[in-house]
Amino acid sequence: MPYVSGFDRDQLMCCSWDTFVDKESIARIIDAFVNHLDIGKYGVKPVAAEGRPSYDPKSLYKIYIYGSRKGIRSSRKLAESCKVNLEVKWMIGGVEPDFRTIADFRKNNIDSLKEIFYEFNRRISGAVEWGFSSVDGTKIQADNAKDNNFTKNKLDDRIKWLNGHTDEYLRILNEMDKQEETDVISGELTRESLEAKLKEAQERLARYEGYQKLMEETGVSQLSITDADAKLMKNKNGFTVAYNPQTAVDSETHLIRDFQMTNQVTDHGLLESTMQGIKSSEPEKIIEVVADKGYEAVEDMVECLENGIIPHVMTDDGKDGYHIEIPYEETETDTASTEPEELKKALHAGKLPEVYAEVIQDMKVETVRRKVVDEKRENSSVYGSPEEMQEKAKEGYFVRDPERNLVYCPAGEILRQKSIKKNGNIRYANKNACKHCPNRNKCYKGKGEWKEIDFTKDQLVKPCKGWLEAEGKKPEETKTGEKWHYEKRKVVGGETQAIE
Repeated sequence: MPYVSGFDRDQLMCCSWDTFVDKESIARIIDAFVNHLDIGKYGVKPVAAEGRPSYDPKSLYKIYIYGSRKGIRSSRKLAESCKVNLEVKWMIGGVEPDFRTIADFRKNNIDSLKEIFYEFNRRISGAVEWGFSSVDGTKIQADNAKDNNFTKNKLDDRIKWLNGHTDEYLRILNEMDKQEETDVISGELTRESLEAKLKEAQERLARYEGYQKLMEETGVSQLSITDADAKLMKNKNGFTVAYNPQTAVDSETHLIRDFQMTNQVTDHGLLESTMQGIKSSEPEKIIEVVADKGYEAVEDMVECLENGIIPHVMTDDGKDGYHIEIPYEETETDTASTEPEELKKALHAGKLPEVYAEVIQDMKVETVRRKVVDEKRENSSVYGSPEEMQEKAKEGYFVRDPERNLVYCPAGEILRQKSIKKNGNIRYANKNACKHCPNRNKCYKGKGEWKEIDFTKDQLVKPCKGWLEAEGKKPEETKTGEKWHYEKRKVVGGETQAIE
């Protein structure tokens, strides 16, 4: 059976480069788009300022846009495409920039790349009809390894482990000094190897203590060494150091309308900021956005409504909408206007804007009681020094240090902030300490593997009931750092429509 025959490699050809590229190739669209850009207004920084001429910035933009379309991210693979890919060779005229040139251009012109992305959307907006936007986040893994990402709890554990090893090395060296044969102990460890291990442990200990001090001074929850702005996040494969970019995709064209790069662990509160660029491009329009339950944040939805963005956030089963409260402000406003300033005034005045008539089912002004701060103390504990707080904790209490934002537990361990709940309470935990705690049954008998304890911002001490019962003690009156009272305030309450 004969096979389909190929061409003769030794045959001479007389043709143009244009014949190698299909008439409907994406490369032709990219080439035409970039060629008609005014590169100067984007502040492009050329790679080479002196010496041999630099590559045309338009050629490098074409490489990056083509790589984005084809899923080629690596600068080395992009450089390889310049040599072997006929479409790329056609677009850039056969030049072959190396991977360093490509990587440096991206690093120096990252802002202009996003501006060109917006320019593409602006140019096609006249030829397409936009629908609503769908927003979601995705975890993109960073180069930072998990071992080079530190939380306060992780640093506490490593410092404690290194302190124990340092003490052990010093003890063994002291034993060597007391023995007649000081060079070897137990036939295995030499003085030189112990001193080397001790030096290494002390250097790591000093480094970790520096990290810990930096985190307490800056108030950051995580510290990444390689990628400073990356954080440890949970994805479908477990935990990884990553970023959480947000993407808004159009429902009609399936094109990306806007995006923002974030390092926030969850999607809460990112809806309005992701849609702000789209709203700015169409300030006169009321735009709509769809998102999953991960974006459920009342403050964020209020900001969307104030800026002319209708948020359709998925609700829990059994709920048909959201109840939203905002502070009442009496003012005159135009309910027929779609200007963000007028929308904000109308919402705070309890007047339903006409554009939200089908979205907000009910709106009313009512007086409610709210717990507010009456008198604040200094941001310090009533027990003074950390040593005094630890002594109080050993009696069977969880003692919070508001200045360092940590909690001392009865077993002498430190619990760090895990999260802030929707009601404003701060949750503290230390998973590793609880898993290996010999007194765990005195403290926590729940189904979980570790203790989680919530403090309001005014609480400084909480009794550990199981611990006190085991000691035959009764809990003392807990102390607070602030005084509170209830106050009546007017708010605007509204019911928003749930997404179908």
